[in-house]
Amino acid sequence: MKKDLSIYIHIPFCDHKCIYCDFYSVITLEKVDSYLKNLLTEINFWAEKYKEQFEVKTIFFGGGTPSFMSPEYLGEILSEIKTKFFVSNDCEITMETNPGTVDKAKMIGFKAAGINRVSIGVQSFQPDELKFLTRIHDRKQAETTVLNTVEAGIENISIDLIFNLPGQTKSQWRRNLEAALSLPIKHISPYSLILERGTILNKMVLDGKVELQDADYDADLYDLTIDFLSKNGFEQYEVSNFCLPGYKCNHNLAYWRYKEYLSFGTSGHSFIGNKRWWNFSALTFYEQAVQTKGFAVSGEEELTEKQMEDEFIMLMLRSEGLDPDQLKKRFNSLWFEQNKVFLDELISNGFLAGENNFIKFTPKGYAVCDEILSKMY
Repeated sequence: MKKDLSIYIHIPFCDHKCIYCDFYSVITLEKVDSYLKNLLTEINFWAEKYKEQFEVKTIFFGGGTPSFMSPEYLGEILSEIKTKFFVSNDCEITMETNPGTVDKAKMIGFKAAGINRVSIGVQSFQPDELKFLTRIHDRKQAETTVLNTVEAGIENISIDLIFNLPGQTKSQWRRNLEAALSLPIKHISPYSLILERGTILNKMVLDGKVELQDADYDADLYDLTIDFLSKNGFEQYEVSNFCLPGYKCNHNLAYWRYKEYLSFGTSGHSFIGNKRWWNFSALTFYEQAVQTKGFAVSGEEELTEKQMEDEFIMLMLRSEGLDPDQLKKRFNSLWFEQNKVFLDELISNGFLAGENNFIKFTPKGYAVCDEILSKMY
């Protein structure tokens, strides 16, 4: 019986670099054609090694801006994957997109190419916030992108929003959530603004040009988010992910359930068995490696059983919760017994909900889950 596999494809091309973004991207289309050729070579290399072991359950195009490419471009990549791997008939195939990069006709083309789920990087509906984030779209374009996606025949739609922007009030953030839920979306990923090293925003903060709001206010906005979305029928299934019933992102669940995955393209990370490896980020190094060897691995590590157990526990707790039977079956673990006192304390203080030893963060626990997990380890 074949094991489940998820595939991620990184499309690094973008029209400009947003101030907060730390994902690898390039603001040029000069190497679009050669990148496609190298992607297909890399896909073929790993398919020969792993095809017989796995059935592909999810495929995710991230970036960069995948919708910046033509439908035929992504279609050729999907065709290669479907030719070289066993791909499930109900495979979830997600494309990230930004408003302003795709119209209705192009979205129809993506649907024809095989895309059946779309994640839209809206980030905000407020003009001043969009300007601060250096986004290229306005509210109307964001709304139109969602509606065009529905009219193209793709109803599994997610949007990203960012909260705790400098000076953002609670009423401003609530208006963003209200605007999001006025649209026919099934999934929403609200993220707190995070300061990443190497970004334009990081330099602005270091230079004193931007002042971020504090952690307590961030927690208040997060509490508001959980309360608002839960009251409107969205269930929380991970720290920053909410959906209507039946619309969890299966690709992201594969990561949180500690399943295996392959990634193709610049900066891609893969995880098979007890081994993790990652590709070169720089486009030039990636292409040189693929042309020379057929793959572009720049580093790798083998995980111990203890490392894998710890990672499994943290990922499951951050998402759907931790089942003692599942943990014992996979790792023959005594973790529940060893941490009983601490877990009981978290349950009594309302940070964890426990039933038949199955534990899951409560909304109160999700708000401080990083601190709790750091204490556990």
